[in-house]
Amino acid sequence: MATFYKEPFSLEETDKLEARYNELLNIPLDSVEQVEVFLQKESDLSDELEEMMTGHYVEFNSYNDSKEAKRVFEHDQQVVLPIVKKYSALLDDAFLSSNVLAQLPEEQYGYLVKRRKSAQALFQEATIQLEVEEDQLATTYFEHTGSMTADWDGKELTLPQLAAYAESVDRDQRKRAMTKLREAYIKKEEPLQEILSELIQLRQKKAENAGFTNFADYMFQKYDRFDYTPADCKRLAENVATYVKPVVEKIHKRHQQGLGLDSYLPWDRSAIKPGEEPLKPFDTTEELISKTEKVLNQLDPSFGQLLSQLKEGNTLDLESRKGKSPGGFCSSLPLSQLSVIFMNHANQHEDMITLIHEMGHCIHNDRKKELSLAAYRDTPMESSELASMSMELFTLPFWDVYYENQEEYERAKQKQLESIVTFLPIGMVIDSFQHWLYEHPNHSKEERNKKYRELLTKLQSNVVDWSGYEKWQETQWLSVLHIFEVPFYYIEYVIAQLGAMQLYKQFKEHPEETLKRYKAALALGSSTSLTDVYKAAGIAFDFSEDMIRSLMAFMEKELKL
Repeated sequence: MATFYKEPFSLEETDKLEARYNELLNIPLDSVEQVEVFLQKESDLSDELEEMMTGHYVEFNSYNDSKEAKRVFEHDQQVVLPIVKKYSALLDDAFLSSNVLAQLPEEQYGYLVKRRKSAQALFQEATIQLEVEEDQLATTYFEHTGSMTADWDGKELTLPQLAAYAESVDRDQRKRAMTKLREAYIKKEEPLQEILSELIQLRQKKAENAGFTNFADYMFQKYDRFDYTPADCKRLAENVATYVKPVVEKIHKRHQQGLGLDSYLPWDRSAIKPGEEPLKPFDTTEELISKTEKVLNQLDPSFGQLLSQLKEGNTLDLESRKGKSPGGFCSSLPLSQLSVIFMNHANQHEDMITLIHEMGHCIHNDRKKELSLAAYRDTPMESSELASMSMELFTLPFWDVYYENQEEYERAKQKQLESIVTFLPIGMVIDSFQHWLYEHPNHSKEERNKKYRELLTKLQSNVVDWSGYEKWQETQWLSVLHIFEVPFYYIEYVIAQLGAMQLYKQFKEHPEETLKRYKAALALGSSTSLTDVYKAAGIAFDFSEDMIRSLMAFMEKELKL
């Protein structure tokens, strides 16, 4: 098993963990100095726990078929996390009951106090067991999806490897690849539908325990979403339907014309034009790492150095293989002062972008490490994804490292800009779907699929003809792990992408100044509000009608539509 993380003590010995928590609870909080000692010691324990539990989570996702990795991960979920949640609530109570709370410097601690008051209001001890059950169901989802493979001309391929054929110039081959990919999920539909049904009921109970009628409102408070509301998300969906969908349809129509097709079918969306070869920025994992390091060095030498450190620290797990969970992520190892990057590359163009994206998170983690409190390094996804999505755009001028051929380089840049625009409706479909799920917790599985297809029709391009393949369309959500593992985590991608487009627009005109502000914003972590973080980056936390219209006008110009 991997040894990329530190284990200062064994999480099997829960009595020692509880003793550490009780030491914290015994610290007197009668002066500002004592409160600050308390906060720092609490942070130190939080760092130790994050290091170990992140390590165990990565090992489980890397080796789904390992009984030991599963045992350790489930021990964390079922035994350790309930202890952490119980004592976190007690620590909140102790901190917030200190008679010197009002004497803490507002600028340094005001936002922390606000967040802890929100957490205190939300906590219910009965919810701890519900979350254990919730985590078990999410684990079961990963066991189902991590084992998915398909036969391709006698070879067993993982689904990320199969997706490589979606670009084939051979239309029949594209259709065959997409058929195998979609049918793999449809074969698992019954257990995955049942998992979600159970999750919805558990989550509804959590909301009711805390006095909420709607799980969405519960999660907005849990995520400290002080800067926007569920109603804002619904308005954003309407703005995307009005201003983004028409741009996506222009992109699809241009692509259809380039392919010379009378109809534009689901398996045509990623196809390359006749006479073109699929974009292939690297052949091996080593080449992916070395080229990405070179790109990052050209943008900022400290960025490239970080990737080199991850390689030396054995914290890169990049290849797709059987028994490995799908998806990609970057997590912090606070004791090791490193990040770990997990992904599933299959030698595709998108894999290069995934590594750059995850390096954005790594850079964010590095910029935050000067913050003394773990609470300030635990950033909301709206700023975390701003870090990663902006990195994709900042590196565009240096993609000739991957593509020495000028025509391929231009194709790669256009594909990236197109993918940003085409993603926005997808992101809003998934967010709107989750709002509907929890506003109607007693819906049937048939109603669930019908609603997903309805949202796709409203928000996504209608250039694509799904006739005869409606089942594929309505079950696409089965592959969205966020719905199962981290509910209501998807709107952040959309909000952050709007911020990243603002930064890209500025970067094209003033690259050095934009990069400077970007790094300053990342260094704030969660010590202040999202609105202030975006302001520090020189952009607006704004997804109004005017902002969406303006950004789409900019992107249309960039894409020469």
